[in-house]
Amino acid sequence: MQAELPSLAPLLPQGCTNFKLRQLMRRVASHYDAEMAKCGLKTTQYSLLSHVLKLGPIRPGDLATEMKMDASTLTRNLRPLVDAGWVTLEAGADARSRLVHITDTGRDKRAEAQRHWKAAQLALNDTLGVQRVAALHALVDESMDLLAALPAQEAGHDE
Repeated sequence: MQAELPSLAPLLPQGCTNFKLRQLMRRVASHYDAEMAKCGLKTTQYSLLSHVLKLGPIRPGDLATEMKMDASTLTRNLRPLVDAGWVTLEAGADARSRLVHITDTGRDKRAEAQRHWKAAQLALNDTLGVQRVAALHALVDESMDLLAALPAQEAGHDE
């Protein structure tokens, strides 16, 4: 009599991937938001300031593309930064184009916020472990590359 071999079929994931990712994202976002609130910024605002500092002056459409968000979301998220005087929208090469610039005040706010972001990141590294965080980054990057093949309306581009 022959012994039964264990099933070699891969285990299927249990539950909804979307729900699990949203749970994780809400928890991680809450952690970062609590730290960033100490300097009066939202994490989305810190991310925008960082991107404008690195890439600017930059056209809003190009910034939206770099941040993988749609233009209307970018415009909505830029407004409080403009109102605070941290970024400006100035004329571009022609009358129809505009460029996003970071101001000196914006650079100072971003530097202050970077200290809080680092505290949040180090605390997350301590809680989850550096290896798990690195593995999570690699898995997210690889998954984003694979999902890039989906049509935009399926993959989504909002943050």
